[in-house]
Amino acid sequence: MSDAAQPTAAEVRAAAEAVKAALDRHLAAVENRTGDDDPAVYAAFNDLAAAAEAYDERLYDRYDEVTPFEIPGVEDSLPPYAGPAQPNALSVLIRRDYAVAEPQRLLAQAQRIADAEGDDEAPRTAAAVGSSVHAAIGVLFGEYEADEIASRHKEFGLEEGDSTLWVAAADELPEPGEWLSTPFDQADPSRVICRFDVSAVFDEDELYEEDPTGRTHELP
Repeated sequence: MSDAAQPTAAEVRAAAEAVKAALDRHLAAVENRTGDDDPAVYAAFNDLAAAAEAYDERLYDRYDEVTPFEIPGVEDSLPPYAGPAQPNALSVLIRRDYAVAEPQRLLAQAQRIADAEGDDEAPRTAAAVGSSVHAAIGVLFGEYEADEIASRHKEFGLEEGDSTLWVAAADELPEPGEWLSTPFDQADPSRVICRFDVSAVFDEDELYEEDPTGRTHELP
């Protein structure tokens, strides 16, 4: 970086003062929080992370020095909460990824489900499974709730990937069937009250922790 592009000493000092102010706001929000998922704490956390990251960058650019802690990546986080303080309704958005680790086990389990139907539809369902993983997945998810599949995924030949759950505020419940054709198009990150992420990267060397907003980030 050229000298002309470097921040001034005053800019570095201003960034440090911004961190101090953000710390005070974060502590005040924590001291006055109304519950575990207080949006004010969430917003103060994001502000503190952004201020600390800005200071870290200016400190390095000006003095080639770094801070002794890791700053959570705010570019990948949700924006500050902008929904109602007391929502009248909630939307729960869940994503779970799986690898089909053992196709034969999946096929066998789906075939067992089809064979156990015991009604007039059983022969047609059983025939549809065959050697089709696509059909087997349809049978499996048609029989079990998603939470049960998550708790028994190995039994069905699946391997867990990342997963996330968002709880978002809504003004009111939509009309029945209103969003069924496009269930995820109206997800608004600024209305997410809390989120809970699960990933293998969070288990590596115990270098990650969950913050008060339900997010997981790297430890120093």
